[in-house]
Amino acid sequence: MKDMPMSELKRKKRAIILFNLGGPDGPDAVKPFLFNLFNDPAIISLPNPFRYFLAKLISSRRAPIAREIYNHIGGKSPLLELTKDQADALETALNGLDDGYENRCFIAMRYWKPFADESAAAVKAWGADEQILLPLYPQFSTTTSGSSVKDWKRACHKVGLAAPIKTACCYPTNPGFIDASAEMVKAGYENALKKAADLGVGKPRLLFSAHGVPKAVITKRADPYQSQIEKSAQAVVDKMAIADLDWLVCYQSRVGPMEWIGPSTEHEIERAGKDGVPLVIVPIAFVTEHSETLVELDIEYREIADELKIPVYERVRTVCSHPLFISGLVDVVNETQQELDQNGPDDYAVETRGWWCPDEHSCAVAKQPMGAGPA
Repeated sequence: MKDMPMSELKRKKRAIILFNLGGPDGPDAVKPFLFNLFNDPAIISLPNPFRYFLAKLISSRRAPIAREIYNHIGGKSPLLELTKDQADALETALNGLDDGYENRCFIAMRYWKPFADESAAAVKAWGADEQILLPLYPQFSTTTSGSSVKDWKRACHKVGLAAPIKTACCYPTNPGFIDASAEMVKAGYENALKKAADLGVGKPRLLFSAHGVPKAVITKRADPYQSQIEKSAQAVVDKMAIADLDWLVCYQSRVGPMEWIGPSTEHEIERAGKDGVPLVIVPIAFVTEHSETLVELDIEYREIADELKIPVYERVRTVCSHPLFISGLVDVVNETQQELDQNGPDDYAVETRGWWCPDEHSCAVAKQPMGAGPA
């Protein structure tokens, strides 16, 4: 028995839960998707019933605008299909390892189908022995990964799923993520550089654009999101090793009257227009294409760039199922499994955490809003 390969032994069933935001799968789903988003206390930290009524108001007002946005990309979000591709690639890679695990990837979206309840029931029906929670957010925030993990624990309680869990909270400088990003950014930069040379203008400026959050999320929750975005961008720049590279981090998708972290991507595009420099836009916080990349970056910001007569506007694609990124996720799963084996599972209580954090424990001490999860 000792000499038998792992492939001939009974493999432990390991569920890999991939978390993402989710997106409407048609025009009728836009309004309820927006309501679910704004009714999350991790997004709007008001007590109910105030949060509920505010979410109703915001989703009603924003639905027509959002439908118009999705009309530019076929009336729905491509996020689920792209996440399924990532899940398939990761599952294949993990099951190619002779390490004693039978892996199956499950998708749990936060604000649209498949919801955590449905996916948790599927994990239970499969008979998982262990669970690795893997947010598709390289940088941790209480508004994304934190909210998804809380909701998953709630769903596990609801369906009676008690298999041990361990959370891969973040991987902002994971070599696979950074290598895939650097390869794609360098190709985009070189393409822009060639266009700039043909036009007789200077070298491009690189904008690492991430989804913004209100400043209070960072200051009041000790949320590490902004610092991790900066670490990811710096790691990509270091990997590319381009001398005298002009680059910076900025933030997009601001909504509402609150003060948001900055500088804003739109402001930096306007500054580039004044400076007359070409631009390369890199969506550093997104690992799949969706409305913020396909519409906001590709259409809305490009129109601004054209109006400002920016000579070159090059947008780098997200890593999606890039082999280097998938390889990086395999490493994240393996590292998280080691933590599970050595230090035990996360706490299943909804309002507590027990996960490990490779980024100086910054995620483990971030303050998730009370009552996170559905109303």
